[in-house]
Amino acid sequence: MGKITGFLEYERVDEPYLAVEERLENYKEFTIPLEEKKVKEQGARCMDCGIPFCHSGCPLGNLIPDFNDKVYKGRWKEAAQILHSTNNFPEFTGRLCPAPCEEACVLGINEDPVSIENIEKNIVEKAFEEGWITARPPKSRTDKKVAIIGSGPAGLAAAQQLNRAGHTVTVFERDAKVGGLLRYGIPDFKLEKSIIDRRISILEEEGITFTTNAHVGQNISIETIKADFDAVVLCGGATERRGIPIKGNHLKGVHQAMDFLKLNNQFVDGLITEDAILSAKGKNVIVIGGGDTGSDCIGTSNRHGAKSVTNFEILSKPSVGRPAHQPWPYWPMKLKTTSSHQEGVERFFSVSTKEFLGDKNGNLIGLKTVEVEWIFNEGQRPELRELPNTEKQWDCDMVLLALGFTGSEKTLAEQFGLEMDFRSNIKATTTNYATNVPGIFSAGDMRRGQSLIVWAISEGRQAAHHVDKYLMGSSILPLKDDNDLPRI
Repeated sequence: MGKITGFLEYERVDEPYLAVEERLENYKEFTIPLEEKKVKEQGARCMDCGIPFCHSGCPLGNLIPDFNDKVYKGRWKEAAQILHSTNNFPEFTGRLCPAPCEEACVLGINEDPVSIENIEKNIVEKAFEEGWITARPPKSRTDKKVAIIGSGPAGLAAAQQLNRAGHTVTVFERDAKVGGLLRYGIPDFKLEKSIIDRRISILEEEGITFTTNAHVGQNISIETIKADFDAVVLCGGATERRGIPIKGNHLKGVHQAMDFLKLNNQFVDGLITEDAILSAKGKNVIVIGGGDTGSDCIGTSNRHGAKSVTNFEILSKPSVGRPAHQPWPYWPMKLKTTSSHQEGVERFFSVSTKEFLGDKNGNLIGLKTVEVEWIFNEGQRPELRELPNTEKQWDCDMVLLALGFTGSEKTLAEQFGLEMDFRSNIKATTTNYATNVPGIFSAGDMRRGQSLIVWAISEGRQAAHHVDKYLMGSSILPLKDDNDLPRI
C-alpha cells in the first residue's frame, strides 16, 4: 500500500498550528492545512506491511491502507468512498479521535507512525470541497418508524444507517441544537460547529427528522414514544458527572467542567450573552482532572484571559515513550501534551485535593492538596497512599472539575423499565445491543460508559444493523467487518 519505499523517503509531517498569541484571540480552529503534495507523501508512508495492525486499533474497522493508497495516487474520490464505507462522520473523527489506529501502525514500532487521522480529515474535507458528499435518501421506505434518543455521534450514526435501510427515523435531542457532546462539550477551537451543521443538513435532506428541546421522559412521555415507534435506540450518552466529596465543594467558584464548557459553547454560538458564561477572566484557575475534558477547560480558560491556569492529576506522571508493560500494538498510557497545554498551564501529577477553602461569603479562595503515591500489588486493586508532610495550600478563584462520568441518567432507564449494570450503564450486549425490553436498544456511552467518539459511531452503526434485523427479520446494513462501498 502507498509507495513501497515511501516510509524510507518521507518523514511524518503533522499540520502546524497558528501561533499561541494569535489563536487565543478567538475560538476558531487553528490548524494550518498541509499542501496536497504533502498529504500524498503522508499517504505514501503507509507500508506494505502484510498484516495491517491499524485495523485492530480502529473500532470502526476503517480500511486504512486502502484509502492511504488512493490518497498517494491522487484518487481522492475513491479514497472518500472507502472511508465512508465504514465511518459515517470522518470529519468528526479526523479532528477529535485520539487515533488508536496510529498506535497500532506497524511503522510505529520503530518510527513515527503514519498520520492516519490527518489523512482522514483531508479526505473528507476534499470530498466536501468537490461536492462529492451529497444527500442520498433511500429509494424506498418501509412502514417501520424508529426513535433515536440522543443526537451525539452514536445517535447520528444509528439514525443515518437506519434511514438508509428505508425506515422513518426521528432523532430526539433535549438541547436546543443537534450534536450532543460534539456541540456542547467540545470547544469550537477543536470542532467548529459549522462542521456539525454541514452534516446535519445532509441528514435532513436524506429524510431524517430532528426534534430539539425534546427531553424524552420529561416533556415527551415514554408512552408517546412507545406508541408512535416500532423500535427505540437510546444513545443519550454518559451524563452523570463525577463529583469530589470533600469539604467546601459547595463554594461559589467550584464548577463542573461540562457546565463551564457548555455555557461557553452556547456563547460562541450566539445563544447566550457573555455575562451568562462562567468566566475565567482574571482568575487563578485550577483544573482537576488530566484528561481531554480538563485540557479543553485549560484552552477555554486561556481564551477567557485567566490570570493563571493550573492542572492537577491524581495519577502518576506517565512516561513520554511507550511503557514496557504496554507493548505495541496495544494502546499505551503515555504523557499527552495537547495544544491547550502548550498555550499555558502548570501541570502537577500525583496530587489529591483534600479541601476547598472559602471566605465568609461562601466564595472560593483556595484549596488544600496532598501528594500521593500508587502501590501496585499483583492480583489486587491499586492502593492510593498519601505522602506525609506534603500538604500544600493553593490560592484560586475558580476550580473546574473534569473528573469524568459515572454512567447514564437513571430516570430514563427507570421509565422504560430497563436493567442497568453495576456502573449505571444501560444493560445491553454487543451481541445485538438489545435491552431487556423488546424493541428498545442502546448504543454508545449510554451503554458502554464514557468512551471515544470512534466507539460511539461504531456502536451506533452496529446497533442499527440489529434494529433493522429486529424490524425486518434480516438486515441489509453492514456490520463492522462488511466492506460494502456506498456511492457518494
